[in-house]
Amino acid sequence: MNTQKHLTLESRNIIEIELGKGTSFRKIARILHKDPTTISKEIRAHIRHEKTGAFSKSFNDCLHNANRSCSLRNVCKMCTYRKRLCWSCGICNEKCSLYEKYTCPKLKKPPYVCNSCESKTNCTLEKSFYKALSAQKEYETLLSESRSGFAFSEEEIKHLDNIVSPLLIKGQSIHHISIFHKDEVMMSERTLYSYVNNGLFSARNIDMPRTVRMRPRKSKTRPLKVDKSCRINRTFKDYKDYMSNHSDLPAQQIDSVIGIKGGPVLLTIHFVKQELQLAFLRESNDSKSVTDIFNNLYSKLGSDAYSDLFPILLADNGSEFSNPTAIEFDKEGKLRSRVFYCDANAPFQKPNCENNHEFIRRIIPKGVDFGKYTQKDIDIMMSHINSYARKSLGNKSPYEVFAFQYGEELLDIFNIKKISADEITLTEKLFSKADK
Repeated sequence: MNTQKHLTLESRNIIEIELGKGTSFRKIARILHKDPTTISKEIRAHIRHEKTGAFSKSFNDCLHNANRSCSLRNVCKMCTYRKRLCWSCGICNEKCSLYEKYTCPKLKKPPYVCNSCESKTNCTLEKSFYKALSAQKEYETLLSESRSGFAFSEEEIKHLDNIVSPLLIKGQSIHHISIFHKDEVMMSERTLYSYVNNGLFSARNIDMPRTVRMRPRKSKTRPLKVDKSCRINRTFKDYKDYMSNHSDLPAQQIDSVIGIKGGPVLLTIHFVKQELQLAFLRESNDSKSVTDIFNNLYSKLGSDAYSDLFPILLADNGSEFSNPTAIEFDKEGKLRSRVFYCDANAPFQKPNCENNHEFIRRIIPKGVDFGKYTQKDIDIMMSHINSYARKSLGNKSPYEVFAFQYGEELLDIFNIKKISADEITLTEKLFSKADK
């Protein structure tokens, strides 16, 4: 029995076909010369959920509908207009106070999917399927991500940081540290150089005098991720699935704004519904600086206010956001928010944040070093931007909408002030005006 090789697309096609026939895991395993446990894990790892109805029936996964015990009417406007029972509508579940999700009990035992179910054409519940092509794509994505980035946790990085950084600051070289602390470090010099150059340690590249004097190579180091598996269960598809079940929670968008390469950057947090944007100055574009900002906000706001404001965060695939666990949990291990990622090269999936960056670029154009500004300067800039009225907000400013919903006290914590309409400046003259 060959249990070492990975499943191929051909093998997955066989699994899908046999599941449609109602073949057991044991028989499928014999066909593929695999262990039955392998087949079971493969299917459960790549189940696709589909909220589809049946012929002439809308999707409805309410318990009362499944038990044929629902007789409600007029829950939504559509049902009122058409004068029909709400169970036939398919969109009343979000508004119905009696709604209780029901999952087919057959999905709790093998084969865990509806591929061979005879009732699937008449079923209005959420269905589960195993599809070979999508399973292969998920496998390839996971394989690619598992082979990239750093294979160390945040705790291990901290342990190394406590050993290496104090010695680098004293002027010692990576080579010297590797020789006399090889039993504690247990990694190559090249890996340590990579960690320092990517900003994972407290000590920076500038703390290595010989490296500073050396001429930079033409080939540039690719940004590496702290957690190589950070996207698992946090993809944009996972985000959409989570939002479909938690539509009442606000999802804020986070991003980085680059000044010059290698220089200070901004972390922006965009409140989508209020169109309010915060910006925080960071010395370098690393994950630790992002984590520090969210920890600082958590400390200032308190757990309740923080969870209300940042229950869901949508980021791009930048390496600065590659340590989601440190953002999602506080120091006591309590979940405070959920982090999700857009697809690669898909900035349109968080357009609100991207569009609002245009205001920042009006004041600080591309290619300008953020190092010439302080956080106070950035707060002034964001106060002007957030005081600017938007047509999409009924000619109200993000400041006014946010203050109405959450109160001005939180804006004071964010150092955002109300700027009168005639004083708002959205050009490079803002800082020259402030200097005067």
